[in-house]
Amino acid sequence: MTNQLNTSHGELEEELAQIRRYEDFNWVKDAILERYRQSALERQNKSDNSWRAWWHMTFETAQTWIVVSLVGAAVGLNSALIAIVTDWLSDIKLGYCSTGWWLNQQYCCWEIEAEDGGCEYWIFWSQTMGFGPDVFIVQWLFYVVLATLFATTCAYLVKSLAPYAAGSGISEIKCIIAGFVMKGYLGGWTLLMKSVGLAMAVASNLSIGKEGPSVHMACCVGNVISRSFSKYRTSKAEMREILTASSAAGVAVAFGSPIGGVLFALEEMTYTFSNRTLWKSFLCAMIATMVLQAMNPFRTGKLVLFQVSYDREWHNFEYLFVIVIGIFGGLYGALVIKYNVLVAQFRKKYLKNHPISETATLAFITAVVAYPNIFMRLDMTEIMGILFQECESADTDDYHGLCQQSQLGRIVVLLLIATMLRTLGTIISYGCRVPCGIFVPSMAIGATFGRMVGLLVKSWQDADPEFFLFSTCKPDVPCITPGTYAFLGAAAALCGVMRITVSVVVIMFELTGQITYILPTMIALMVTRAVGDRFGSGGIADRYIRVNGYPFLEKEDHVYGVPVSNVMQRDMTVLASTGMKFSELEEILRTTNYRGFPVVQSEHDKMLLGYMGRSELLYLIEKAKIRNKAHDSTIVRFIPDEDDSGRLSSISTTDHIIQGSSDVLDFGPYIDQTPITVQPRLYLETVMDMFKQLGPRVILLERRGRLVGLVTVKDVLKYMAHVENSETPLNNDPIIRDCGDSVARFASRLFQRNNNQTNYMRLDNNDESHEMHTTTPY
Repeated sequence: MTNQLNTSHGELEEELAQIRRYEDFNWVKDAILERYRQSALERQNKSDNSWRAWWHMTFETAQTWIVVSLVGAAVGLNSALIAIVTDWLSDIKLGYCSTGWWLNQQYCCWEIEAEDGGCEYWIFWSQTMGFGPDVFIVQWLFYVVLATLFATTCAYLVKSLAPYAAGSGISEIKCIIAGFVMKGYLGGWTLLMKSVGLAMAVASNLSIGKEGPSVHMACCVGNVISRSFSKYRTSKAEMREILTASSAAGVAVAFGSPIGGVLFALEEMTYTFSNRTLWKSFLCAMIATMVLQAMNPFRTGKLVLFQVSYDREWHNFEYLFVIVIGIFGGLYGALVIKYNVLVAQFRKKYLKNHPISETATLAFITAVVAYPNIFMRLDMTEIMGILFQECESADTDDYHGLCQQSQLGRIVVLLLIATMLRTLGTIISYGCRVPCGIFVPSMAIGATFGRMVGLLVKSWQDADPEFFLFSTCKPDVPCITPGTYAFLGAAAALCGVMRITVSVVVIMFELTGQITYILPTMIALMVTRAVGDRFGSGGIADRYIRVNGYPFLEKEDHVYGVPVSNVMQRDMTVLASTGMKFSELEEILRTTNYRGFPVVQSEHDKMLLGYMGRSELLYLIEKAKIRNKAHDSTIVRFIPDEDDSGRLSSISTTDHIIQGSSDVLDFGPYIDQTPITVQPRLYLETVMDMFKQLGPRVILLERRGRLVGLVTVKDVLKYMAHVENSETPLNNDPIIRDCGDSVARFASRLFQRNNNQTNYMRLDNNDESHEMHTTTPY
C-alpha cells in the first residue's frame, strides 16, 4: 500500500511539473528547473557507480552535440533538395532536357555547349511544336501557364493541408523564441508542406524568395528532432537555444553563409544570446553548410553562390555614388514596409477567403509582365549572379548585351523597369498565401538599381575622363566596375527592408567570397539605416509583429519617464487563501480566460502570497475530483508551504499530494511563492527590460507586501502604441502618420478586446495566434 501511495505521489508531481515546464514563460524559473534536473542527475551518478548510470550520464552530456548535429545535417539536406527542385522547376518553364527530364538546363548542358551558345540536348517548348527555339509568343505562353500552375498548386496545398506553411515565418519565430506559444507552427507537417510549396512558389517567379521561409523550415526541423529527446521535450530553456541555433542554420544554408547566419540570429532573432547559444548556433550552421556543400546543389563545389573577383582599387569619388545607393536602400525599405503593410491589411479584410485565386492571379500577372524583360525572366538568384559579374572577366557571359557599350541605353531602361516592377511585385506579393520571403527579392531589386547606377557612372567616365571627379582614374585601365555597384545595391536594399547591418555585411561577403569593398559596403549600409530610421524604427518583420498583435517587445530602448503604475491593471481576479469553494473556482475558470491568478491572504487586505497558473489549477481540480472525491461545496485553501525552498521543493520532491479530504483541500504546496514582483514606482523602462531579459508572463506590483496591480507585455504594448500615435512630430510626417494609424487601430483593438483587462494572461493567446495566422500568415 505504501509503495502504491509513493508511486501516486511521484506521478502527480511529475505530471504537474511537466505542465509547469510547458506552460510557464518565466525563463528564470525554467532555468532553475533545468539546473535542478542536472544537479539531480549528478547526485544520482555519484551514488550509483553501475555502468548503466555511467552510460546515462554520458548520453545526457552528449545529447546536445547529437541534437545540434542532427538538426544541422537535416537542415542542410533539406535546403539542398529544395534548391535542386527549385532550379528544375524554374527551368522547366522554358524547356526540358532530352537526355533526362529530371535534369535542369545547367546539368543537361554541362560542358557541352555548342559554338552558338546553345545546347542540342536542351529542348525549348517552342521546338516541341515545330518552331525554332526563339519563338517569343510560344515560349511566353508556356512560361505564363506553368508559372501560374506552380503558384496555384502551392496555394491549394498550403490552404488544404498546412495553413501555417504560408508566409515567411520570421516574425512568428521571433515571438516563439521570446516565449509566445503557437501550437502546430513548428510541426512536421508544416515542414513538409513548406518545403514542397516553397520550391513551387519560387519557381513561379513571384517576387518572393526562399531565405525567410528557410528560417521557419530550419526551426521546424529543430523542433521535430529535439522533441525526440526528453531533455529538450521537457525544458523550454533548452528548446529556445535549439530554435535559435536552427534559425542560424536556416540563414546559413539559404545564402551559403555560416558566419552570417550566426550573426543574423544574434542581431535579429533573439533578445539574449549567451555563450551556450553562440557555440550551438555556430556548430549547427557549420554542419548545415558542410552538408550543403557535400550535396553541391550549385554545381560549383563551393559554398559561394556568386563567385566574383573584385580586385581593382576603390576610388574616393565613388563614395558619392555609394551614398546614393545607400539613400536608395533606405527609401526602398520605407516604401516597401509602408505599402506592404497596407496590402496586408487589405488582404486580411477582403481576400482572406480567396487565397488560391489571389495567388493564381498574382502569378499570372507577374509572369506576363516578367517574361519580356530579360532581367525579370530568370530566377532572381541567377540574375543577381549575372549582375554581380565584371564585364572584363574572361569567363563573363555577356548576357543580352549587358557588357556592350552600344546597348547601354536599352540595358539601362530594362534595369530601371525591372527595379520598379519588381518593387511593385514585392509589395503586392509578399504575404500572399504561399511560402514567401523578402530577402532575395530585395537583393535583386537593389542589384538592378545598383548595376544601372554603375553603368551610368561608367558611361559618364568614358565620355568625359577629364572631369575632375575622375582625376584619380588611371589611363588605359577600367576605372568603374558596375558589378560592384550591383553588389552594394543588393546589400543596401536588404538592409533597408530588414534594418539589419552587421549580418548583412558578412552575408554579402560570404556570398561573393570577396572582402575588397568592405568599407564602401559598411558606409552604404549606415546611410541606408539612417535614412530608413527616419521613417520609423524596425524592419518588416517587426512591423508584421505589430500588425498581427503578437506580444513582443522590440529590442530598441524607449524612454517614457513614467512609473509602471501608469500601465498596470488594477482590476484583478484573485484567489483568496481560505474560504473558496470548488464551485467558485470553477466559475472563475468558466467566466474568465486568464492564464493565471494572484493568490492573496484575503480579498480585503490583498496580502500577496503567490501566483497560481490556470493550467495548474485546472489540473489540480480534475485530480481532486478523482482522487479526493471533491464536490461543489468542497473548501479549497491556498496556504503556502512553509518550506523556504518554495515552489522548487514542491516540484522536486514526492512528499506532496493534494492534502485534505472531500470537504477541505489544500492547494498551497503548488503555489508559485516566488513570482516576479516590483514596486509601482519603478520606471516602466526597467519593467520592459525585465520582460525582455527574464521572459515572465506577468509581473505583479506590490506595496508593503500588498498586491496593488499587475502588468503584462500587452499592457506595455498598448501604452507604447498610445504614446506613439499621440506624438505630434510623428503625426506631421505622412509616412509615419499612416503607420501610426495602424498602430492606433492595433491599440484600439486591444483596448476593446481586453475591456481594460489583460489579454496576455488569457487562453485565447493561443487561439488568437491561430486565428491571425489563418487569415494573415506573415
